[in-house]
Amino acid sequence: MYMTAKEASAKWGVSDRRIRVLCAGGKIPGAYQEGRGWKIPIDAEKPADGRFKSRESVFSQIERKKKELDAQRPLTEGELERLNEEFTVEFTYNSNAIEGNTLTLRETDLVLRGLTIDQKPLKDHLEAVGHKEAFDFVRELVREKVPLTESVIKQIHFLVLSDKKDDRGIYRRIPVRIMCAHHEPVQPYLIGPKMEQLLLDYAASEHHIVTKLARFHIEFEGIHPFIDGNGRTGRLLVNLELMKAGYPPIDIKFTDRIAYYNAFDAYHVRHDLSAMEGLFAGYINARLDNYLKILKEIPD
Repeated sequence: MYMTAKEASAKWGVSDRRIRVLCAGGKIPGAYQEGRGWKIPIDAEKPADGRFKSRESVFSQIERKKKELDAQRPLTEGELERLNEEFTVEFTYNSNAIEGNTLTLRETDLVLRGLTIDQKPLKDHLEAVGHKEAFDFVRELVREKVPLTESVIKQIHFLVLSDKKDDRGIYRRIPVRIMCAHHEPVQPYLIGPKMEQLLLDYAASEHHIVTKLARFHIEFEGIHPFIDGNGRTGRLLVNLELMKAGYPPIDIKFTDRIAYYNAFDAYHVRHDLSAMEGLFAGYINARLDNYLKILKEIPD
């Protein structure tokens, strides 16, 4: 019996694209191409990720590249603009698309330029503008090195949830469930204490930034403190803390959403943090590569 690349992606917590790359590279024994798709033996084992020999090696790669980036600081306004051009649009598109927003990347760009897209809901327009304003606010917080607090989180959420005026920046007051998730968010009366403890644990953690943020992000989404906008707010918080620590912001792609969802399930079902760590580390590594490449292309 065989499974598709999409089914293998869901089973192993790896992106669909990565599965196809592994198949094409002969890394999955017994897999063969049929038309444009791949047939993978149902009992095939998840291949070891040869890109990184261990968690420690990818962390050391990240730190080596960050030192290279630090050596070129302080960066000029022009260099910063070049490094981050297009990122805000792509980050806004992907983060909103993960939550069901129907705007395309091109439409998101147009909306952020002040245009209206015919036959697209007002809600989708407001979400794009709200996310962009929230990310601009995050960058201000980074410049001012503002500590992460419940007040900061609520301020970010207030900007994100621009389409639900009465729910902006306040913790939910009713129980909720997340469809198809292996975890049930806490009851409303526990949100305050859980958020307080989460921030204390995060501040006290001496783990690598990737591990700290992977755990914080999963725990934050597990608390699910707001009635809506938790995913977008949570990903903005990850970037707030990355940038404050001197790392580039990351953009979890809509196309990697299955691997992203599976990383939550791996933690809640098996207490396995490695899937989210791997996802974050891969994105940070790639962004550092991109930063260093662009800086080399900028004339002295």
